[in-house]
Amino acid sequence: MGWGNLRVINEDRVAAGMGFGKHGHRNMEIISYVLSGELAHQDSMGNIESIPPGDVQRMSAGSGVTHSEFNHDKAHTTHFLQIWIEPNVSEIEPSYEQKTIPAIEKDGKLRIIASPTGNDGAVKIHADATIYAGLFNGPQSATLKLDPKRKSYAHLIRGILTINGQKLVGGDALFIDDESSLVISDGVDAEVLIFDLSH
Repeated sequence: MGWGNLRVINEDRVAAGMGFGKHGHRNMEIISYVLSGELAHQDSMGNIESIPPGDVQRMSAGSGVTHSEFNHDKAHTTHFLQIWIEPNVSEIEPSYEQKTIPAIEKDGKLRIIASPTGNDGAVKIHADATIYAGLFNGPQSATLKLDPKRKSYAHLIRGILTINGQKLVGGDALFIDDESSLVISDGVDAEVLIFDLSH
């Protein structure tokens, strides 16, 4: 828990008909990334949304928000990641954003899904961090330039992938410091998240 300003990355599997009841957050950027199934979200800002695979949801807790998350499907599990990033501003008005990121935009490349500017279809986070998602299989490869003075984190959601010569299998992660680039290759049905983080 805690690498740069990445506070938490939880991998949750919510059984059919189950979920997390109403609970509160404050001064945290919370990003949900659904892998399979659907997640029903409801919050104190009045948002009632369904989050399917391929969508990225951002909730800025700011001065305080309550929300709940449920899997209303009676037959299937919902599998998702919930990411907490420490904000660079405090006590802001809570806010919500949700964007669809098509798989084709992540195929063989790193696609920005969350950033401080929210440009190019990413969700906007109030934090000095950028999150990329990518899908890699076979000969596909990508290189990401890094500032060696910053920290990075790679989380392999599924499959097999090589990053800077390190072979990863689903569930593995890399804590990255003092590197000027990441080279991603040799994917086998791989889905990966890469975080560029403040030190």
